Amino acid sequence: MTTKSLQNPFDPESDLMHSHADEAREHGAEGHVCGPGCQHHHTRIDGEDVPLEMAHYHTPAEPAMDQEAMIDRAVESAVVRAVFNHSEVDRRRFLKLIGGTTFAAALGSIFPLDALKAAVKDSMGPLEKTKLRVGFVPITCATPIIMAHPMGFYERYGLDVEVIKTAGWAVSRDMSLNREYDASHMLSPMPLAMSLGLGSTAEPFIMPAVENINGQAITLHNKHKDKRDPSQWKGFRFGVPFEYSMHNFLLRYYVAEHGLDPDQDIQIRVVPPPEMVANLRAENLDGYLAPDPFNQRAVWERIGFIHLLTKEIWEGHPCCAFACSQEFAQTNPNTYGALFRAIVDATQYASDPENRDEISEAIAPTAYLNQPVPVLQQVLTGRFADGLGNVVDEPQRIDFDPFPWHSMAVWILTQMKRWGYLRREIDYNGVAEQVFLATECGEIMRELGYEPPEKTYKNFTVMGKVFDYTDPDGYLNSFAIRRT
Repeated sequence: MTTKSLQNPFDPESDLMHSHADEAREHGAEGHVCGPGCQHHHTRIDGEDVPLEMAHYHTPAEPAMDQEAMIDRAVESAVVRAVFNHSEVDRRRFLKLIGGTTFAAALGSIFPLDALKAAVKDSMGPLEKTKLRVGFVPITCATPIIMAHPMGFYERYGLDVEVIKTAGWAVSRDMSLNREYDASHMLSPMPLAMSLGLGSTAEPFIMPAVENINGQAITLHNKHKDKRDPSQWKGFRFGVPFEYSMHNFLLRYYVAEHGLDPDQDIQIRVVPPPEMVANLRAENLDGYLAPDPFNQRAVWERIGFIHLLTKEIWEGHPCCAFACSQEFAQTNPNTYGALFRAIVDATQYASDPENRDEISEAIAPTAYLNQPVPVLQQVLTGRFADGLGNVVDEPQRIDFDPFPWHSMAVWILTQMKRWGYLRREIDYNGVAEQVFLATECGEIMRELGYEPPEKTYKNFTVMGKVFDYTDPDGYLNSFAIRRT
């Protein structure tokens, strides 16, 4: 196999985070959607007219690499990026001062690069498959899976990935179960539900990495600006993207803490995320707890306002994830490992706020999110209009952390039981550890130069109430409003 080469990390003119201009253009750069007053400016690259905002994706072509050379370059890139704390600006500035050859020699004298390359090759082996189909639902929670395509993270690990826009979560689940997707962007409760046979036939699915934390909001129609107290929401119709979603469980938790029974006092409907805004406009919904960019899009279109960010319910809660069948991982262990590394690498890059404007441009085109760049920038940077006349600065509105805490899975399972989705007794920790691969994620993070947590369980607080992962049934039974 040959593929496009990775950029040389010792070259101050190289760009370690971008793929080639032709791929950016192929996947919608020309179809980039702007907000009001936005105009494209163009430049010439290799004799072609390219939008200026996409010109930074171009890097001079290098000879194609085979898989072994790709692994060598990927290891060099990971080490060099770690040295400079993943700052492209610092890397380039320093290399221009001392020269790439000098730095490479100095790094090689203190760090066993050759030994690390050999170890990675031994652990990975030849890829069983190089062409993969990975599904995603067009929301900002999928940022790492999407951006890994135009920004070259997949090809860094020798993969040719087709990222496939998917209408909603039921489709994503069924395509995954039918093996039409090799892996997929999923909601973090989905692999748990699928493994337990909730809502579908039971089949072991694994979740090696979380895609994003926080990143959701409760949005209400503008006609409800006088109803900021949830106790006034009796009879409201709310949308969530899927039953087995953090959106559903967080909405239920939130209204129940304000005295409303989510199954009796309000209606909760499953609505695919791309249809949320249209349903709000038509007043089929009074509001929704939804992924972005559809909260910000409602504000952009002057239809709704942001009542609350979900980080205010649970700071650091998981939302979306990278998942695949256990069978895929076992049948294609080297391919799975390469895909896992690409996702973790992209997720860590997205975690740096300095990269968010750039990422917004990368994922905005038609083939990906098909959204105005300013809408995505408001979501990803956390500086946004809330629809109530305020400009809010909340850098943690969305964040990206791949580590799938086992205790997060245990919390999700308590909520499945609380609301009657799960009616049998289970081994909470056993299920959590089978599906959420925290230990494996920590190993990959460490290999790529990131620092994972030392433990896989921790307590956390949801709306002022501490969740003790050592007593899930006690936590479950402490709620007055529940089905079981």
